[in-house]
Amino acid sequence: MPYPTDRERDRPWVIRTYAGHSSAKKSNALYRRNLAKGQTGLSVAFDLPTQTGYDPDDELAKGEVGKVGVPVSHIGDMRTLFDGIPMAEANTSMTINAPAMWLLALYVAVADEHGAPRDQLAGTTQNDIVKEYLSRGTYVFPPAPSMRLISDTIAWSVRHIPKWNPINICSYHLQEAGATPPQELAYALSTAIAVLDTVRDSGQVPQERFGDVVGRISFFVNAGLRFVEEMCKMRALARLWDEITRERYGVQDPKQRRLRYGVQVNSLGLTEAQPENNVQRIVLEMLAVTLSRDARARAIQLPAWNEALGLPRPWDQQWALRMQQVLAYETDLLEYEDLFEGSRVVEAKVAELVEGARTEIDRVQEMGGAVAAVESGYIKGQLVSALAERRRRIEAGEDVVVGVNRFQTTEPSPLQAEGAAAIETVDPATEAAAIEAIRAWRAGRDAAAVESALDALRDAAKTDANLMDASIACAKAGVTTGEWAGVLREVFGEFRAPTGVSAAVVGGSAATEIAEVRERVRAASETIGSRLRMLVGKPGLDGHSNGAEQVAVRARDVGFEVVYQGIRLTPAQIVAAAVQEGVHVVGLSVLSGSHLEVVPAVVGGLRAAGADDVPVVVGGIIPAEDAAELRKRGVAAVFTPKDYQLTAMMDEIVSLVLAAHDAG
Repeated sequence: MPYPTDRERDRPWVIRTYAGHSSAKKSNALYRRNLAKGQTGLSVAFDLPTQTGYDPDDELAKGEVGKVGVPVSHIGDMRTLFDGIPMAEANTSMTINAPAMWLLALYVAVADEHGAPRDQLAGTTQNDIVKEYLSRGTYVFPPAPSMRLISDTIAWSVRHIPKWNPINICSYHLQEAGATPPQELAYALSTAIAVLDTVRDSGQVPQERFGDVVGRISFFVNAGLRFVEEMCKMRALARLWDEITRERYGVQDPKQRRLRYGVQVNSLGLTEAQPENNVQRIVLEMLAVTLSRDARARAIQLPAWNEALGLPRPWDQQWALRMQQVLAYETDLLEYEDLFEGSRVVEAKVAELVEGARTEIDRVQEMGGAVAAVESGYIKGQLVSALAERRRRIEAGEDVVVGVNRFQTTEPSPLQAEGAAAIETVDPATEAAAIEAIRAWRAGRDAAAVESALDALRDAAKTDANLMDASIACAKAGVTTGEWAGVLREVFGEFRAPTGVSAAVVGGSAATEIAEVRERVRAASETIGSRLRMLVGKPGLDGHSNGAEQVAVRARDVGFEVVYQGIRLTPAQIVAAAVQEGVHVVGLSVLSGSHLEVVPAVVGGLRAAGADDVPVVVGGIIPAEDAAELRKRGVAAVFTPKDYQLTAMMDEIVSLVLAAHDAG
């Protein structure tokens, strides 16, 4: 039924765009423009060195600085990022995980300088490390100390910044990694249970205040194109969250048990082929998280139509912003009670999802919880298998993707008439400027104060003390992101998560094509004199490993011996592994935009090592102009998201190997 008066119209969700690139100064200008256009919250994208705890001049940061977000290396960068933005009034979401405590410390330190009362700061740190081990790859430390950092941040935030959401439990990336709706619900809620158990068991929050902890937990979800099922998924999540927080944690206040979630709709579902179709995809996916008032998102950020091509321009982000504003302000959506209350169809679907999620939650809990299920490789294996099955359905045409596997005939798109200028490009001088700036920052600060703050952090990390105050002290002393993370690496160590590749299987209608290519691999192996071996590598800091894992699975299934060591490798490490393993082809996956830096480094390294006969192929989000440049620099083939037929890709790679051995 309609609301009785317009005064009681539901308020719009927080409207954001996910933004940041190049430098703090350029990103600050972008944020100001977006706020002036009616955006009601900020969503900060950090570059990969910042997300993984490295400074711009670290070897692993090469080619990655400012590419997928803004580099924030110290309090000076954070000052610049929020220059002229009233932090006491802003609602700031920060997509940061392993160094979440550090970036929050920098934010609080700058807010102190602004005179913004800490109890007025509002926003969110993503801070969900479990999904990083499973899907996104920007983890740093092993699970136990990572959970300690999360627990410390939550406990400190509840006491000192009570309007802040100290964690966003993310099902978003689980869906991108292949999760079915019941798996997405189950693994996100299992993560929430692990986090809440850790906070409770730390003893930092009295039992009578535990409801305050639960009340500040938020979720970050994905919305795909099956928008009826996606809407039901959100209703199921609300029901399960209420049940878990009431029964497991004894929270009696319904407001504290209320599901609070933000959304970015499915970016990896956007297509390079006929990218104009992405506009309607984005709008339809937005409906999944807005139509149902009882399970409506409280914050939304939408990708731009051309994110499958590269970094969107400000105009593209404006278009995505206007999509939200038209729905929120021009339609009558917010004038009605829940549209689906009492629907037998919706209730049946919600009940089905709840039951499926409960079953998988129980399975994870029997293993010892989410962390144990990550360490054993169970959840990762489930995700890789589910994504392999989804790819099989697309390749077989069972799942239709318009413009990709059906309805491919198209007119030239005027949206891409500008060529390479149709996406935002990061100035190649950005990285050099950042390196010069960080070295000047180190030279100009009080070295003794920095060393003292780092010593205090190191000492505290060896105890069970809350590390938030020590981190804020480091921020105010001028410590850098790499230095903060470096001290904790010394104490906590590092971690390499299971890849899940060995657990994945492919069957169904793809099996016939696979068998044909497998026979070709066998014959090629006989011709060359040894079984074909492929190294699949992720150079640099790009942790989005879904594509690399699917390539590794398909290569294995067609008969290659596969060497896949996971993410975050230097070009030198990839070359060394290729030479040591005697591989016949190297496949590199790069989605962060650093392909022109890291890929030629691998090609040059192989040549220097005398492995000129090993072809290098590359997959990722690579503009046509860059693909041509990579071929000039010795790359044998470039594959982009339009090349969705993985078995055909394997067939082409066999031909490249044979040609390299003059056996084609």
